[in-house]
Amino acid sequence: MANVIDGKAVAASVIEKVRAASSELEAAAGVKPGLAVIIVGDDPASHVYVSSKSRMAKECGFNSVQHTLPAETSQTDLLALVEQLNGDATVHGILVQLPLPDHLDADAVTQSIKPEKDVDGLHVINAGKLMTGDLKTGLISCTPAGAMLFVRQTHGADLSGLNAVVIGRSNLFGKPMGALLLAANATVTICHSRTKDLAEVCRRADILVAAVGRPEMVKKDWVKPGATIIDVGINRIPAPERGEGKTRLVGDVAFAECADVAGTITPVPGGVGPMTIAMLMANTVTAAFRANAQPEPSF
Repeated sequence: MANVIDGKAVAASVIEKVRAASSELEAAAGVKPGLAVIIVGDDPASHVYVSSKSRMAKECGFNSVQHTLPAETSQTDLLALVEQLNGDATVHGILVQLPLPDHLDADAVTQSIKPEKDVDGLHVINAGKLMTGDLKTGLISCTPAGAMLFVRQTHGADLSGLNAVVIGRSNLFGKPMGALLLAANATVTICHSRTKDLAEVCRRADILVAAVGRPEMVKKDWVKPGATIIDVGINRIPAPERGEGKTRLVGDVAFAECADVAGTITPVPGGVGPMTIAMLMANTVTAAFRANAQPEPSF
């Protein structure tokens, strides 16, 4: 049976470091890290996410500000708010909750955030720094950063000689995850819907990362014995055994059967998910240290 990574415990350790760093910054420079979150409209899931982010920011000792805008907010007004926050020295991180209403251009909004305040790591400058191997001066997208922390804890910082396979080539996760693995000296293959013999490619992976949004797609016979599996998928499927109309969450990996083969595996829920908010907090405190010319913490 594989070692099952407890994402909640790892995330809690990151949050502890963030709290300590936040206190250190306040003592050294008299500054609290500031996180501004913008939400447009009334999507229930987005409001849940934003509330959890704002709550965690306050627990970390941040100044946390939430801007809740009506669904009919114009592109001009939203960009004006971002620009105002860009110029506010007490705000070190700006997060615009996605998805935005259909009439808004999400990419234009994301790119309007100053790169040094882009704590989601989605600005092209931060993405470009990552793709060129600069892990020191940009901000890294939160979910891949969290997944990479699991990899480092399992294999160490140097992945020389290890084969890593990432299933999924999205800009949000697959590409940045591949870049992080490559920067750690892994030999990286990024797979997608056009990949031939996907199962065979996966069987060569010492580190297998699944991020495609297909419930339990990765089967036992796809997994190299002893491999590390990072499951980033979050899929809701029917669970009639729990009652009529009930559902449950599963990942992109058939957990029970793959855990018999893998050396280390992340569960869903409770694996990568908790790391996303933890790394958002880490990015915010890092941005605050940089803005105040203080030696930044490491996570």
